[in-house]
Amino acid sequence: MDNTESIKKDLERAIIDGKMHETPGITQEALDLGLAPRELMDEVLTPAMEVVGEKFEEREYYVPEVLVSARAMQACLDIIRPMLFEENEQAEATIAVGTVKGDIHEIGKGMVCMVLEGAGFNVIDLGVDVAPEKFVEVVQQNVDIIAMSSLMTTTRDYMGDTILALSEANLRQKVKVMVGGAAVTPGFAQEIGADAYGVDCNEALRIVKEMIC
Repeated sequence: MDNTESIKKDLERAIIDGKMHETPGITQEALDLGLAPRELMDEVLTPAMEVVGEKFEEREYYVPEVLVSARAMQACLDIIRPMLFEENEQAEATIAVGTVKGDIHEIGKGMVCMVLEGAGFNVIDLGVDVAPEKFVEVVQQNVDIIAMSSLMTTTRDYMGDTILALSEANLRQKVKVMVGGAAVTPGFAQEIGADAYGVDCNEALRIVKEMIC
């Protein structure tokens, strides 16, 4: 194994293991060896987070482990993101992500944002307690996909309200809508007219990739 393959393996392992204090140094070492930022994103960051997602699905990892891995990935992304912009790298799609009105849960939404950004997508993090009008406003700014999260049954109806608001603004055909969160089921997603339901951040990444094909 040559040095570049070895450093890629080291970086992937550091992300999977959640060693966020090590990933910046390994990332810089990889760049110094001549590896391109896009190569690191496509061949290291995305595969590493896919492994983390698989571990989560298989219950080898739980939310805390996924979070530290995502933060380790973010530490790497913080270094290579400016270089991607300098190379005029264009994201394949822009996704706006937010927790719906009345709901202030942050963790799941934050994990989705980090995984999508790590995969090379342009992500707009709308935060929590996001009103339907805010989603409509951001779709007017050339967003390809919106992803809504709800962890409470008392707030999930705002997902349907948002889709209705998009229709009333003549924007529904312009954007794909993905929903997820503990309060959401595939049946509910179908009922409100969402395009897709994602059970976790790993599935959200798979769905986004399918949507842009």
